[in-house]
Amino acid sequence: MYKYVIDGGYPLNGTIRASGNKNAALPCIAATLLAGEEVVLRNVPDIEDVHVMAEILRSLGCEARQERSPQGDCGTWRFNGAGLNTSEISPEMARKIRASILFAGPLLARTGSVTLPPPGGDVIGRRRLDTHFVALEGLGALVKTDGVFVLTAHKLVGNELFLDETSVTATENAIMAAVTAEGETVIENAASEPHVQDLCNLLNAMGARITGIGSNILRITGVEKLHGAEFKLGADFMEVGSFIGLASVTRGELTIEGADPRHLKMTRIAFAKLGIRWETEGSSIHVPARQNLRVVPDLGGMIPKIDDSPWPGFPPDLTSIMTVVATQVEGTILIHEKMFESRMFFVDKLIAMGARIVLCDPHRAVVSGPARLSGSQLTSPDVRAGMAMVLAALCAEGRSVILNVYQIERGYEHLTRRLRALGAHMERVTVSE
Repeated sequence: MYKYVIDGGYPLNGTIRASGNKNAALPCIAATLLAGEEVVLRNVPDIEDVHVMAEILRSLGCEARQERSPQGDCGTWRFNGAGLNTSEISPEMARKIRASILFAGPLLARTGSVTLPPPGGDVIGRRRLDTHFVALEGLGALVKTDGVFVLTAHKLVGNELFLDETSVTATENAIMAAVTAEGETVIENAASEPHVQDLCNLLNAMGARITGIGSNILRITGVEKLHGAEFKLGADFMEVGSFIGLASVTRGELTIEGADPRHLKMTRIAFAKLGIRWETEGSSIHVPARQNLRVVPDLGGMIPKIDDSPWPGFPPDLTSIMTVVATQVEGTILIHEKMFESRMFFVDKLIAMGARIVLCDPHRAVVSGPARLSGSQLTSPDVRAGMAMVLAALCAEGRSVILNVYQIERGYEHLTRRLRALGAHMERVTVSE
């Protein structure tokens, strides 16, 4: 177990490279089960969730091997599902990560059955699984629930599916089950985030036939089998947004390489409401130092809001980050988290540090700034709120201690080392039991 010890008040300056997209890596790792040949994934972030997914694959009899280059790069993984010998995931493995649910689609397609205990993961409100199983039932699966989920299918057959919510992981499970199903599948109201696009592009490289990528209507023509492939994951736009926030609240100057600005359009709009801008050059972005952090009112002088919604709306995983950034900005803004009813509950920790926030209900917080934050002892409740606490600690006066950093490191690669290289006064310290 580890904790972060952070002395705040120091600007972060320099250059950092964006990691590969965590939320693309996890379904792509699950998708390697669909081929009985080697699949090579590049630009994979070196984070806890990736290692847990690889551990699950190995428990199923598959190969999963991380490569390290002479330069120290460890973003290449080699997977081979030829040795798959079971379709049962152990409760211990499932509890470690919510993304264990992503094995339902490929295992069902590959073996005709899957036994999956309830998945673990972040506790950020109710995260229903109904959409996953309704979609798989639409392709011919029989679903039974009695403490564990047991799915069976003599044969998967393409169908027209309309998802009752634009769930990212449910869309991904439906896609992975459909690529080798008989006939054509049409998925309407599909999620279209960049990580869903990466999954579709990987599957097409493996021999699948998917069109409509990037839209909310996907058409999938089933093929008999998939083959091996190589694929490079895109940048993690959640991490990029977090780094933009870090530069802003510490008043530093930061260049983020490999940021892939194509996926930052709505993020740019949201940051602009707080007076924060950046410049784009190729695949990199540059955040200038000491910007005029001031809320830009809506027309008529009305208080603006930042609210999340399915892609291409503002990403829900960045609402925690924006809440902290807003505490350092002159003016008042409403943060409206529509999609998860417990994600905003971490603001009580910010209030204890000196933030001026009114939590209206589980979904809405009114933030007035700027506020002088003071160092505090904090506990990370989930990966995104945990990163938000890192932002708060780095711009606070004095020392902060953040516990349960396992949650943060599930989604952010080598965070202490990378931020220290930018000037952060931050240590990762072992916590004795």
